[in-house]
Amino acid sequence: MTKETRPLSPHLSVYRWQVTNTLSIIHRLSGVILYFGGLYLSLWIAAVAFEGPFSRLIVSLLDYSLFNIVLVGLSFVFFYHSLNGIRHLFWDVGKGFEPEQVRNSGITMVLLTLVMTGLFWWFI
Repeated sequence: MTKETRPLSPHLSVYRWQVTNTLSIIHRLSGVILYFGGLYLSLWIAAVAFEGPFSRLIVSLLDYSLFNIVLVGLSFVFFYHSLNGIRHLFWDVGKGFEPEQVRNSGITMVLLTLVMTGLFWWFI
């Protein structure tokens, strides 16, 4: 085959943007964010366990309102990643592969994430 007649591999320019693309990218990004959130959680647990200037520094970060926004974001990311993981479990057993089901489950998952985050902070 000559270079001009070879078929093209699927690429971003071939596919149109869909809800699924966005949710997949956000799912991967949320995993990275949760990793760093887990690191901070580990530092916070160590700070609570030990006394000293390090402990006071880590615990004092909780007093800033900007950090509260970060905590709300981390809880959103946690619920998003968890619900999307459940969605992937359904896919692993072969359920929900129709295009309309994939789209609707994605939108439902995002709405449930917003509701769960709101309820979490309402009751905390």
